[in-house]
Amino acid sequence: MKLSNDFVLSFFGLKEGNHKFEYKIDKQFFESFKFDEFIDADFTVALDFNKKSTLLELHFENKGTGTVACDLTNEPFGLPMEGALDLVVNFGEEFNNDNEEVLILPHGEHQLDLSQYIYEMIVLAVPLKKTHPGIADGSLKSDILNKLEELSPDKHKEIDEIDPRWEDLKKLLIDKNK
Repeated sequence: MKLSNDFVLSFFGLKEGNHKFEYKIDKQFFESFKFDEFIDADFTVALDFNKKSTLLELHFENKGTGTVACDLTNEPFGLPMEGALDLVVNFGEEFNNDNEEVLILPHGEHQLDLSQYIYEMIVLAVPLKKTHPGIADGSLKSDILNKLEELSPDKHKEIDEIDPRWEDLKKLLIDKNK
């Protein structure tokens, strides 16, 4: 997978101190990772980059909307999402990304591809269950919702009506107490 250089941060020429960067993320970005859960995407990622003499500190924040399909009705809707990620970059003998919060780059490295970190931060913010907001407030009208309502157990069933099998079990319990 090859992304454009838009997400490669070249830190070699930057002075020590804080630097701010902003990235626009769209559906094409996620397609490059073969992530097809978003019908459309519009995210802004703000990077607060602090360059120190021996290490780099990165603080990512994302905010935006991913258009997804509702898990119940399959109706598309805009899902607002936001997230954050902190990363410390140290320098060592060889590349090591075993720790999710600390990245070790080889000495002499002068750039860092941020795309994987941006991707993971946004994708991990996607909730497991995506429900259209119109379902909760009752404003969504859908054939699928009508069918689900039709197939759901009768809400108006008598509460006092008890399955006779439970009555027989209660008799066993009463007999045991005697």
